Amino acid sequence: MVRPTHEVEYEQMLLSRHEVMRHRAGRLERSAYVLLSRIRLQGPMSIGELSDAFGLDASTLNRQTAAAMRAGLLERIPDPAGGIARKFRITGEGARLLDEERAFVMSGLDKVMADWPDEDIATFAAYLRRFNTDIERLSGRPWPRPADTDRSADASLNA
Repeated sequence: MVRPTHEVEYEQMLLSRHEVMRHRAGRLERSAYVLLSRIRLQGPMSIGELSDAFGLDASTLNRQTAAAMRAGLLERIPDPAGGIARKFRITGEGARLLDEERAFVMSGLDKVMADWPDEDIATFAAYLRRFNTDIERLSGRPWPRPADTDRSADASLNA
């Protein structure tokens, strides 16, 4: 029996091409969006920590963090724990642009799923989380997620 993973592959490919899911021109690039999201959730991180988290070499992350610093999205700070490595922290402007971008993405998702019952959206989100956490488990790079209480609070604010 052939497993339906080919259907998942095809739908995933189609998902990446839809304009409603893409970021606006002139706003945060995808790499900055992901980088800022990770630092916001985890707190200040060094190049080494970012390299481990993303599975990217330090030179790639040096380019990404340098661009984010030039744009005023990140700043370098001494390690709050007293370590030698300097760390990157999201700036107020970075947080503001991240919030704007996230709102834009959620607005697009709200349009796509306007006719979906909340139960279907929650089920879809649960499957996406399972899919992502299984990828993270296999890669050995878990991604931090907001506490369940934070998601519940966010949901109640949007109700």
